[in-house]
Amino acid sequence: MINNLIVENVSKRFIVGSRSEKSVLSKLHFFIFRREKKRYFWVLKNISFSVKPGEMIGIIGKNGSGKSTLIRTIAGIYSQDKGTIKVNGNIACLAGHNNGFKNRLTMKDNIHLVCSLYGLNPKDIGRYFTSIVEFSELRGYENTKLYKFSTGMMTRLSFSIMLHSIKKINPKVLLLDEVFSAGDLQFKLKCLDIIKQLLKKNVSILIVSHHLKTISYHCSRAILMDKGEIIKNDKTKKVLDWYLKKEKLTIDGKRIKK
Repeated sequence: MINNLIVENVSKRFIVGSRSEKSVLSKLHFFIFRREKKRYFWVLKNISFSVKPGEMIGIIGKNGSGKSTLIRTIAGIYSQDKGTIKVNGNIACLAGHNNGFKNRLTMKDNIHLVCSLYGLNPKDIGRYFTSIVEFSELRGYENTKLYKFSTGMMTRLSFSIMLHSIKKINPKVLLLDEVFSAGDLQFKLKCLDIIKQLLKKNVSILIVSHHLKTISYHCSRAILMDKGEIIKNDKTKKVLDWYLKKEKLTIDGKRIKK
């Protein structure tokens, strides 16, 4: 069986300008050359794993562990500095609730804008428009500007646009970054039903989430990250049990009282 996604020894660094040095020489250097010394922060370090067709993997870890950077690097939003990423087919990514939206545009205008970013032409958008609105449960808000929307409404709209765009993209790999952090339970269950259908079609799914129950119920495997590295990569129960014990957390993410 050919893996849909192969990540091999991937590292990513961010360049951070440093003007904190206090020496006279460094201040003179900046005054003359107008250049800052730069330091490198490695946010991903030698990341390697693969994903089979129809496999859903949860990526967990504390804030700042590199989860979102990994998703964005696989999606091509960032380019890796080392290593290779191989995708067997198309890839689709939904990161957060503000996927290309413009808050000063109406919901209708944003649907046309974001769908076009996903590669849909005007004819496709016209065909899917009503269904996008209905799935997002936002009928009546078509001419409302997005800055008036709640986070939950933005999440529903973003997810609905992506799910309909998938029909055109036909991805082999779907990346989800904290898409269930907002929105009501009923809508989350509806989205998870769609995800299950995609898994049956051999789409591989990577989901970043702090909602450990979602990872526990729906992912066959989990990857735990810390400081840009993979700490654990195993069956979901094994990884969650180790993580919860280490961090003294419950499955709901609550700190265990001594």
